Amino acid sequence: MIMFEREKIKGEIWRKSLTYFLTSIEVERGYSKNTVSSYSIDLVRYIKFLEENGIEHPDWVSEEIVKRYITELQSIGLSQSSVSRNISSIRTFHKFLWNVAYTKNYPVDDIEGPMIRRKLPEVLTIEEIFSLLEQPDVSTEIGVRDRAMLEFMYATGVRVSELINFKQSDLFIDKEVVRVFGKGSKQRLIPIGETAIKWIREYQLKVRPKFVKITSGDILFLSRLGKRFTRMAVWKIVKKYALMAGIKKEIHPHTLRHSFATHLLENGADLRAVQEMLGHVDISTTQIYIRAKNIENLKEVYFLYHPRSN
Repeated sequence: MIMFEREKIKGEIWRKSLTYFLTSIEVERGYSKNTVSSYSIDLVRYIKFLEENGIEHPDWVSEEIVKRYITELQSIGLSQSSVSRNISSIRTFHKFLWNVAYTKNYPVDDIEGPMIRRKLPEVLTIEEIFSLLEQPDVSTEIGVRDRAMLEFMYATGVRVSELINFKQSDLFIDKEVVRVFGKGSKQRLIPIGETAIKWIREYQLKVRPKFVKITSGDILFLSRLGKRFTRMAVWKIVKKYALMAGIKKEIHPHTLRHSFATHLLENGADLRAVQEMLGHVDISTTQIYIRAKNIENLKEVYFLYHPRSN
C-alpha cells in the first residue's frame, strides 16, 4: 500500500525524502504499520499538490503554499480532525527533513491552520518562569551559557530558529535592543532587559571564548564543541531545567515565546507592540495570546472609562 502510494510521486527528490522519513518513523521510532500508512497517505497527497505547483524540492516550499494546501483540504470537505491530522503530518515531515539537514528550510514554524482552532500551548506562570531561569548551575560554564540562553529566550520571545542563528553582531547592548532576522529574512528590533544582558555578557566574557572554534563564526550561543545548536538540543535544555524546576506542564522552546507574549499582554502591553516584537505579519495571530483572564481586565477598564457603559 505504502509503496503504491509513494509511486504516485513524480519527482525523485520527493520520493527519496518521503522514503527516508517513513523508514525512520517505522524503524527508529517504532511506529505501527497503520500509523506509517496514514503518514504516507497524507504526505503523498501533500507532495502531489507541491509538484502540481512546480515545487520539486523541500528548499522551495514556502509558508504560503502550505497554507494554500490547508485551505484546499478544507475546500474538499475534510473534517476538522482530518485537516488537523494532515497538518500534524506535514509539520512532522518538515521537522524531520530539517533535523537531518536535508534542507535548511522550515516553512511550517508558524503554521497553525488558518481555519482550524487550536488550543494555545501551555503558558508558564511568572513564578514558573523565574524558577526555570534559576535552575542552571551558574558555577559551571555550561550553566552560565544555559542561563544566558534561557534569559535571552524569555526576554525577547524569539523563535527557536532565530535563537540558534542569532549573531553577536545583532546584539546592541548599549541600546538595549537585539536585531532578529525572521521568516524571509525580515528584520525586526526587540528590546532586551538588563537581567538578560547581564547573563549574556557573563557568557560572552567568561564562557564563549572557551567554546569558540574557527568554524563557529559569529553565532552567539555555542555548544561545548563550538557548534551552533540544533532545535532538538535546545528542546532538551529547556526540558531538562523544566523538570528540575518541578514544572509538570508540557514544555518546549516555543513555551517561552508564548509566555513572553502572554505576560506582556497580561501586564498591559499594546497588542500591536507585541505583534511587532513577535514578528507576526497578521495581528490575528497575536490575538490568540489574549486569554480569558485578560478579558476580565478589559471589561473592568471598559466599564470604568466608557461613557456609555452604564
